[in-house]
Amino acid sequence: MDHILKLDDLLHESSSDDELEIISAFAIAKERLENERGSISRRGSSRRRKAIFRNSLQGEENILRDYFAASPVYPPRKFRRRFRMRRELFLRIHDAIVDHEPYFVQRRNAAGKLGHSSLQKMIAAIKMLAYGVTANFMDEYLRIGEATVMDSFKLFVKAVISIFSVQYLRSPNEDDVARLLAIGESRGFSGMLGSIDCMHWKWKNCPSAWKGMYSGHVHEPTIILEAVASYDHWIWHAFFGLPGSHNDINVLNRSSVFTNLAAGRAPPVNYSVNGHNYTMGYYLADGIYPSWATFVKTIHAPQGNKRKNFAAAQESARKDVERAFGVLQARFSIIRGPARLHQPEMLNEIMIACIILHNMIVEDERDLYQEADAFDYEQINDTPLEPLSREHTAEALDFIQNRHRIKDREIHSQLQSDLVEHLWQIHSQS
Repeated sequence: MDHILKLDDLLHESSSDDELEIISAFAIAKERLENERGSISRRGSSRRRKAIFRNSLQGEENILRDYFAASPVYPPRKFRRRFRMRRELFLRIHDAIVDHEPYFVQRRNAAGKLGHSSLQKMIAAIKMLAYGVTANFMDEYLRIGEATVMDSFKLFVKAVISIFSVQYLRSPNEDDVARLLAIGESRGFSGMLGSIDCMHWKWKNCPSAWKGMYSGHVHEPTIILEAVASYDHWIWHAFFGLPGSHNDINVLNRSSVFTNLAAGRAPPVNYSVNGHNYTMGYYLADGIYPSWATFVKTIHAPQGNKRKNFAAAQESARKDVERAFGVLQARFSIIRGPARLHQPEMLNEIMIACIILHNMIVEDERDLYQEADAFDYEQINDTPLEPLSREHTAEALDFIQNRHRIKDREIHSQLQSDLVEHLWQIHSQS
């Protein structure tokens, strides 16, 4: 405010009667000018974000000393508990991701300063998955900023899906089917390939315009995961992304769980129960699922010892998928708590990556489960599946006939009756 005159000039031009009024006006104007300058200075300082010297090398030294040294501070069981996997599996994933994604390679910036290491970025991503914490939670220990953590997290999830989904999120091949049938036979359920059910993941930051579509019986926005799991918690099928307003039947009609079977590309399944031969495997399911030939459900309000024995055995074995959900959420708390991201595509990638890592841990620690010697998940059938050609009438008719066989209610009732007798024979002999 250069237009304000100096105090001496004001007093020289004014009369003695106006002296007090002029001094007061000048003091007020001077105070207002100082306040304006101070506010401008404060606004400028708030806009300019000062760079934080985090000493990223110190964060890397902390990691190497605590977990990767020749004699680390924390023993292997602590590593397994905090990172949800053994160190050997962690390093295997680390090497594959560094080779696949250049972002995780440690580099120098334009000033010649060494950036964050691949271990820092990967550990930050895994801790977000394992503990469900925010991006700035690991700053004090890892010495890594929030923006870098989020970039590492998103790229880590994408890399896991790109590298490992073919092996660890595949449909059962012939060897897998034979193994699953043998395990089902030992448990009294000949022809069983696993259990199927749905799980809801609460979506905290669901856009307001979508809340009605994503809110179901829990009256909160959720996203549904349909999964098929076997006795060792391996998840063979995962279909994620439908709004929580759907029920299990709606999800089933949209999923691809029986696509290969309907297309005639599924491995052959042949077994016999109570003197009857069957050519399709089945999944144990709860009461909401339809009475198809590929589902075996419990008996509501069973009457008689045979039916009660069957209901108890079916409800016990069906909890394989419930246990798999529990283990999955215990390992990765990010999908146990409410989802904080806004993009449904990113939530889908997080869920699929957690399932892939879960299956990798199951494979790495399969000696902890029963029938350990029977599991060999490294065997992969790399033969590409031939797409179903709708141009050929014969193939189209086969597809329709297979769909009818899958939904055959008579086979469902006959299979349930045979299993009732089969389980009662096993119970009587024991």
